[in-house]
Amino acid sequence: MDNIFKKTSVETHNIFTWENLGDIKGGRGDLGEEMPVLVYRLLQFTMLDILTKEYGAEKANELFRDAGFLAGSELAANILDLTVDLATFIVNLQQTLVDLKIGILRMEAFDPETGNLILTVGQDLDCSGLPITNESVCYYDEGFIAGILKAYTGKNYDVREIDCWASGDRTCRFSGVVVD
Repeated sequence: MDNIFKKTSVETHNIFTWENLGDIKGGRGDLGEEMPVLVYRLLQFTMLDILTKEYGAEKANELFRDAGFLAGSELAANILDLTVDLATFIVNLQQTLVDLKIGILRMEAFDPETGNLILTVGQDLDCSGLPITNESVCYYDEGFIAGILKAYTGKNYDVREIDCWASGDRTCRFSGVVVD
């Protein structure tokens, strides 16, 4: 008798594609597309804990940046208009981040000659409301922003958090520097 259950390749299943996000609206029916931040943070911080125990903090943070980069790149490619001028792009990005309840983005500084910038994200999904631990924790956000910037500009950015809710600030501030 044939096996009625199709086996899926773990390798294929684990490779991210935008399409693998599925039909969230159709699949979740009555529950809808939204979930509490608590659930998101539960996934994020338990995953970071396991990766830190397995690989150490530095490697775990690097992996979170890489995941954020992939997410930012894919979000930009699938949701944002990458053909508009910078001012329009930033306005669209700000609205998208609010619509998705990720945070409130503000551009504090931009150097048109170098492409370097300073951004803030208020009410950040990853850390707003966390206890103060005197450390930055938004490694995923660093990659997420770098991925969005790469998708829009075609340039590689090194994005680092310079202020964080967890370090005692009331907003997350990120420095983005163009790298060769």
